[in-house]
Amino acid sequence: MSILKQHRCPSKSLTHIPTSPRLHLVARLTCSATTTTTKPKSSQNQLVIEPRLETKPDSITPIIPSVGPPLSNDPSLQSTWSHRAWVASGCTTLFFSLAKTVTGAADTHMWFEPIVAGYVGYVLADLLSGVYHWGIDNYGDATTPIFGSQIEGFQGHHKWPWTITRRQFANNLHALARSITLTVLPIEILCNDPVIQGFVTVCAGCIMFSQQFHAWSHGTKSRLPPLVVALQDAGVLVSRSQHSAHHRPPYNSNYCIVSGVCNEFLDKNKVFEALEMIIFFKLEVRPRSWSEPGAEWIEEMDEAQSQVTVH
Repeated sequence: MSILKQHRCPSKSLTHIPTSPRLHLVARLTCSATTTTTKPKSSQNQLVIEPRLETKPDSITPIIPSVGPPLSNDPSLQSTWSHRAWVASGCTTLFFSLAKTVTGAADTHMWFEPIVAGYVGYVLADLLSGVYHWGIDNYGDATTPIFGSQIEGFQGHHKWPWTITRRQFANNLHALARSITLTVLPIEILCNDPVIQGFVTVCAGCIMFSQQFHAWSHGTKSRLPPLVVALQDAGVLVSRSQHSAHHRPPYNSNYCIVSGVCNEFLDKNKVFEALEMIIFFKLEVRPRSWSEPGAEWIEEMDEAQSQVTVH
């Protein structure tokens, strides 16, 4: 009589790393050996593979967050104490520059020249805002040094233009206020000419507040202060109707956002189109305005304002 002994190896799991980084194949190995006391037999090994798929999160592939408009309570729309400090600094710098202009004009009994210089600064600020807006809209991307975040912000603005009306005052102006403080303060300290001071004060002030003028151009008339509406209707500030043309296809006109006084000249004489041709032939870089508008340019409606409450 033969005595049979069954030896069974403990079950082990072998993990095989497949080509796909997300799928792992687990094989279960079972080995068994049969022996006899009367007649030796060769051991018989059996390999049993039981495939099983396991999904694990990929630690290498980045997770792309969903993109959407910021909510009304989004921190990116709120002002911080740092924002407020820079805006206060910019306003203080402009105030002392204006005071220096007035005192200098009073001491020299020269009023006409500083006023003319201020008007020139007002027009130039509108022109500079248009040139800057055109460049940001048409060239570069989020990875562009220095201007990357601004380019990305302006692209988001085209998709959700109404979000600028929800941005708090200091949040909207702090970046420009910082630049104005660092630029105007040295001029204010070193220069005593009331004509130069008049030009610098008005030009820098319009540039600093241009983003607020821009925000007002996206507001509804019923929600804007009456003085702002009056200035828009008089053409002193960029109007709602004029700037709305910039947010319609082909998105290549009405770039200026201070008063809009330069828009007609620039668009009628195709100034920006000529600059685009020069850049293309010199650098072989195409502006975004030459391409068909993609999804990032198509405006999405404000669902909060589009909902109608029925009582």
